[in-house]
Amino acid sequence: MLKASIDIDLLRDSITALSVIVSEVRLKVKPDGISVKAVDAANVAMVIFDLKSEAFESYQADETEVGIDLVKLNDILGIVEKKTLVDMELDMAAQKLHLNFGGLSYTLSLLDPSTIRSEPRVPQLDLPARVVLNGQDLKRAVKAAEKISDHMTLGVTGDIFFMEAKGDTDQVRLEMGTDQLIDLKSGEANSLFSLDYLLDIIKSAGKANEVTLSIGCDFPILIEFDVAPAVCHVTFLLAPRIESD
Repeated sequence: MLKASIDIDLLRDSITALSVIVSEVRLKVKPDGISVKAVDAANVAMVIFDLKSEAFESYQADETEVGIDLVKLNDILGIVEKKTLVDMELDMAAQKLHLNFGGLSYTLSLLDPSTIRSEPRVPQLDLPARVVLNGQDLKRAVKAAEKISDHMTLGVTGDIFFMEAKGDTDQVRLEMGTDQLIDLKSGEANSLFSLDYLLDIIKSAGKANEVTLSIGCDFPILIEFDVAPAVCHVTFLLAPRIESD
C-alpha cells in the first residue's frame, strides 16, 4: 500500500535522477520512504536512490516492492505544471499506480518485479581522494570535454583536483584548488571514465549545490548529491575505463 502527495518538481527531479541509467526499476516502498538500487544493462553504472517520507506532503505506506517503467512515468510527469501537488496511490490488487494532479487522473500499469534485474550488491570501496564541488563546475568541465573526446580523466594531485580530456589533436583541462572547492581530501587519484555516462549523470548532479566525488586510481568513482537537502539522496557508482597499452 502507498498513498502519498508530493511536489511535482521534487518528484520529477527524483525520477530524472533514476532514469538516466535505467528505464525500469524495482521500487522498494517502506513506511519511512522509497528506495532503489539498480545497475545499467552494461554493468558500468549503478544508482542508489533514497527518497525519505519527509519529502512528501503526506505519506502512508506498507512495505512492498513494485516494478516501475520510468520512461512512461517521466512522460506523464512531463506535462504537469510547476508547483503542483501529485497524489499517488498504489493499487496492489490491480497492479496499478494511480496519479492525480490538476484535475487529471492517470493510471500506470505496474511491472512484475521478477522481470526486472535484481538489486545489485553495492561494493565496499575505500577510495583515497574525496572532492566536494558545486554541480555547475562539474557540469561545465564535462560539457567542455564532450567537444573533443568520448572519455575524461578525473583525479587529484597534491591540493589540486583536475578534470581532463584529450582528443586526437586537442585537449581540455580544468584545475581547481582548495580555494575553489567546497572541500578536498587529498589522495592519489587518477581514473578515466566514459563521457556518455558522465553526461547523463550531470543532468541531475549539475543542479546540485554540492556534489561529492570519491576517486582512486583505476577504480570506480562515487558521485553523490542531494536532489533535495536531507530528504532525497542519490549516489552513482561508475566503473572506470581501463586503457590497454
